[in-house]
Amino acid sequence: MFYGAMKLSVGSALKLTFRPWVEGLENVPAEGPAILASNHLSFSDSFFLPAVLDRKVTFIAKAEYFTSPGLKGKLTAAFFKGVGQLPVDRSGVRGAGEAAIRSGLEVLARGELFGIYPEGTRSPDGRLYRGKPGGLARVALRSGAPVIPVAMIDTEKIQPPGKVVPKLMRPGIRIGKPLDFSRYQGMDNDRFIQRAVTDEVMYAILKLSGQEYVDIYATAAKRQLAEAAKAEKAAREAAKTADKADGAADEATDRATGEAGRAPGHGSGSGDKAA
Repeated sequence: MFYGAMKLSVGSALKLTFRPWVEGLENVPAEGPAILASNHLSFSDSFFLPAVLDRKVTFIAKAEYFTSPGLKGKLTAAFFKGVGQLPVDRSGVRGAGEAAIRSGLEVLARGELFGIYPEGTRSPDGRLYRGKPGGLARVALRSGAPVIPVAMIDTEKIQPPGKVVPKLMRPGIRIGKPLDFSRYQGMDNDRFIQRAVTDEVMYAILKLSGQEYVDIYATAAKRQLAEAAKAEKAAREAAKTADKADGAADEATDRATGEAGRAPGHGSGSGDKAA
């Protein structure tokens, strides 16, 4: 009931305001379990995709969204529950991964749609990054559910980081044909199989999105960008400090020169007296 109300209000508002275009809706089954594996450009991906589908889609979200204190925290938790988000405790990488897998399997066991972002986090620059093999592959192989590749288009341009007011533009959603991994049944703990399944899904997403592919994890890219930004900031601060030091040195030189010029016996006047 709550999901339907939120979809009617939030989903309708998104469609009327941004008018997202969609290709491949026919690839989403009308019933039965399926995994929607999407690239991840913006926090709004989890809202735009459910808005264009007739069926409920459940994503996982960090537990902090559901446990913040105060009225704002309660409203935030209610909103995320209403739009089909499930809390996952991220205390420890392995713990978070197992919790996500359990959540996904429970959703699929009910015959519903489960949404997942194989990159594990939002792309820091709009490019497509290497998929993490554990979650997606293990959920797909244990459940036997088909994996439907999804490409979100231009959602990161609607509200870039630091922008409060969203830009009115049309994002896009491309939905590919379901991928069947039943040939790997019973091999969900084989890390080479996990890698193969994940790479096949990422390649399908790449063909749909047309993004540039980067063969590292998005989390590593974010660390590199943060370190580069930190180094750049340190360089700027060092340059400012050097400029201040140079300025102070110039002032000291000018002051010393001025004082020397005013000293007794200095200059043409003292020479005349000596003559």
